[in-house]
Amino acid sequence: MIHPTAIVQTEHVGPNTRIWQFVVILKDVRIGDDCNINGFVGIDDDVVIGDHVTIKSGTFIGSGVRVQDHVFIGPYVCFVNDRHPRSRVPATERPIITLEEGCTIGAQVIIMEGIRVGRYALVGAGCTLTRDVEPFALMAGRPARRVGWVDRAGRPLERDGDRWMDEEGGHYSVVDGALRKLEP
Repeated sequence: MIHPTAIVQTEHVGPNTRIWQFVVILKDVRIGDDCNINGFVGIDDDVVIGDHVTIKSGTFIGSGVRVQDHVFIGPYVCFVNDRHPRSRVPATERPIITLEEGCTIGAQVIIMEGIRVGRYALVGAGCTLTRDVEPFALMAGRPARRVGWVDRAGRPLERDGDRWMDEEGGHYSVVDGALRKLEP
């Protein structure tokens, strides 16, 4: 479903994807299956969006963004694709922004160029991402910093000595900056 007020220049929109009112999507964009793109979203050229992605109202996705499957992007998120912008200057090579599978981006987050957000990470509302985010990291602040870890459902893990524990009693440790589930 594409709302009649949306301007969709791309021909690459997957089945069951819903594009709501006053959305603008440029030509060089690929959108997967079963996505929900809320009103007043802008998507620039050279963007790839996977399957089952939700993009809430007011978000702007600049060129050079890759969004993997099952990602949630909250309202008014801004993807900054040029650290030194100038009007009417041709684009040069830009580092790609990548949102890995299952991550959540909270409301009003700013994501700088070249950032990678790891699988199932949760970036809290109002963060500014100036560096990569580890998989399963819980991020807060401006600039954002890791304040904890989350499970695949986005629930915060509790600290248990030198380990972390989920709601089901599973234990995790951090090895070389990455969260690892421990065998029972």
